Amino acid sequence: MQISQDPSNVANVLAAAFPSCLADDVRDVLAVVPDAGLSPVSPVSPFEVEVQGETVAIPSRIYNDEPEADRQQPLTSTQRVILHCLYTRHHDGRVRQRHLEQIVACGEPWVVPFVLQLAGEYVLEILEAIVRGLPGMSAPGSAQRRLYGEFIARNPAFFARTERRVVSYWSCYYRWKYAEFGTYPGSVLLEAFRAAAGERVGRP
Repeated sequence: MQISQDPSNVANVLAAAFPSCLADDVRDVLAVVPDAGLSPVSPVSPFEVEVQGETVAIPSRIYNDEPEADRQQPLTSTQRVILHCLYTRHHDGRVRQRHLEQIVACGEPWVVPFVLQLAGEYVLEILEAIVRGLPGMSAPGSAQRRLYGEFIARNPAFFARTERRVVSYWSCYYRWKYAEFGTYPGSVLLEAFRAAAGERVGRP
């Protein structure tokens, strides 16, 4: 049975996924997002991370339909990035991938946790999209390595949980295709992220 939820509570949950300096932009984005309950069985269960000294709480999943293109038209470029970030948490993997591809190369620190969370999920095409979208991760000293290294250094527990999930999904779903864990796209990403964090803190 579908359980209706207070739209204002849903909006508060979604707004908490971004730093407070973006509050006005987030409000404008949420004004175009269709109302929808969260899962009646599994609430959003936000995960908390630190972004530049501020704690944000990002929902595990959202169940809102995507806004029509004409409703998105008035959004600024920053607001469009916020919208894409939110929909990387959508319950449909194809929707997550489509929106991820719009933000994966973005250099904003508050985008990083949305991308990194997807690296710990099970959709292979999403992992491949992250690898394609972060070519700078293989280049020491690159802007992408600094960006992700800084975030991981601030959120070691979150990254450790992501590592465990990558290994688990490989073992459950992809061991038949990638007999060696090191060849699995998720493993490739982990190595790049570890290297970035090591570069940031000055040790492996």
